Amino acid sequence: MRQAWLHGQNLARSCIAHIRHAAAHAAATLLDSFAAITGFYYSKKYAAIVQRLGLRSESGASEEPGIIFIQIDGLSYDLLQQSLEWGRLPLIKRLLSKDGYCLSPWRCGLPSSTPAAQAGIMFGDNEDIPAFRWYDKNRRTSLVCNLPSVLALLQGRISRKHPGILTGGASYVNLFDGDASSNLFTLSALQPRHIFEGVRGLGFVGLFLLNPLRSLNMVYLVLKEYITDVVQRVSARLKGESYPPFLGVHPLLRVVSNVILREIETFAVLVDVYRGVPAIYATYSGYDVLAHHFGVDSMAARQAVHDIDHRIGQIYRLTRAHLSRPYVMVVLSDHGETPSQPFAQRFGRSLGEHISEQLGRSVLLVEHADGEEQPLAQARFLLEEMRDVESHLRPITAGVVRRIRNLVQRRLTKDRSEAPDWDLSHQCHVVVKSSGSLAHVYFNLTPRRLDLSEVSAAFPGLIVRLLAHEGIWMIVAREGQQTLVMSREGILTLDDASGQRVEGQNPLLRLAEPDEASLQVRRVASFPTCGDLMLFGAYDPARDRVICFENQWASHGGLGGSQDRPFIIYPKRFGWDLSQVHNSSDMYPLLAEQRGLT
Repeated sequence: MRQAWLHGQNLARSCIAHIRHAAAHAAATLLDSFAAITGFYYSKKYAAIVQRLGLRSESGASEEPGIIFIQIDGLSYDLLQQSLEWGRLPLIKRLLSKDGYCLSPWRCGLPSSTPAAQAGIMFGDNEDIPAFRWYDKNRRTSLVCNLPSVLALLQGRISRKHPGILTGGASYVNLFDGDASSNLFTLSALQPRHIFEGVRGLGFVGLFLLNPLRSLNMVYLVLKEYITDVVQRVSARLKGESYPPFLGVHPLLRVVSNVILREIETFAVLVDVYRGVPAIYATYSGYDVLAHHFGVDSMAARQAVHDIDHRIGQIYRLTRAHLSRPYVMVVLSDHGETPSQPFAQRFGRSLGEHISEQLGRSVLLVEHADGEEQPLAQARFLLEEMRDVESHLRPITAGVVRRIRNLVQRRLTKDRSEAPDWDLSHQCHVVVKSSGSLAHVYFNLTPRRLDLSEVSAAFPGLIVRLLAHEGIWMIVAREGQQTLVMSREGILTLDDASGQRVEGQNPLLRLAEPDEASLQVRRVASFPTCGDLMLFGAYDPARDRVICFENQWASHGGLGGSQDRPFIIYPKRFGWDLSQVHNSSDMYPLLAEQRGLT
């Protein structure tokens, strides 16, 4: 009886094993069939799109793996972790839990801004980029990293040491092109690519028919984003919140950066994956723009991250169809953002106006602190793209596009506050250049940089009065070979030869990594174009908030909070040691090695 029972048990186990094997085989066959059907569909679809666009496939595309860099502008490691815990990022969660990727924070260094970060990442050199905007005393010239001419000049300098990580690849919505062969919405590119330049006549109708859902979805998303922006600002006003209720052109810029640019660059990346482009770097800037205006943890900013995750998912699914070459992905941010309160909103006047008042004399003040530069530049690129499309259409259809373009152009012109046309040959006394919670102050008494003793002699008591202001945390100045970091609590002296010493309390102790911060402060203070004084907005670690010198409710560029703590997601097999990354330029060797450039 027992033997019969055991025989029955073994037979049942055998049947169950056969059923499991058959089910697994059926599932594998089904998945293979689905992959084959999907691959066939994608292959035919993108072959037609590439033909319509007048593009060609990359030669030898199947021989070597390609790499796709996706940058989520401004998203900190801490906020990414929270978004993962709340289930808002399904694609990134899958990469980390199932597909062999890992997540790590890294140090972007000072300044915690996109120009310095991308210069370091793409070329391994971000020397003498002290902020997003600064002033060259010797040439009496203002530099701001939203101008193609400035970025082309910078790239010409920083690209001399190393080849860019995008050599032979493509750059989308970046400040620098990383030596890419093709560029779309990349500010440093002297000859930018127009994605629709190869399309003629009815070819646009063909593209629409090949992507009807994508095209209709973009129209829906544009309307939704604009209405959402208006509702959120009205709601903020009714609740008594201090976020700016209306900023003229901002709703339009939000639509441009958070919908139109996002959809166009996703489409372009998908096309390049089909073509087998060896390296692709795409930046999604929607989160950064919305966080500046609504805060890092706002509904608008979080929704932008969720939408970007969805677009990354589209790209990832196409890479898994294996239409050209195998691809790996690196998803990263260039910096984080820290919750902020604008200096002008808190104290009733700008930083430049406060400095002018402390000087106690009639001075000519040059001050610029505007947070809209990158979206405005993106909008101008979009206008150029529309002009290119218009030139290839029939007269009636072209008239519709022209009308839309003119309306957008008028809106931008009407709402944008143009920077004054300064005559820099005139002897301006004080120049203040603010970038987030960091500001550079220049005194035009001489073309060379002033030592602290010289500033104190020319403007007695100014340093003490500035430090007494509750909105200012630290003032950094040079004295010979020494860098002095001053606060109300104490002075940190960083000597190029003998190290450091502290009088009173170290001003950097409120930071998570004070020694790292001291290295970065000394480095930026040594730049030729650093200000005579470098000011940092007050940082409250208990509330995790900084005072920002621009009109922003989340900021980056300086020190304090998550602004210098971005994230990176990469395949575990890379085996990177990110503890040795102290600045974005330290990321370059790791990325260049994967491209075979070292």
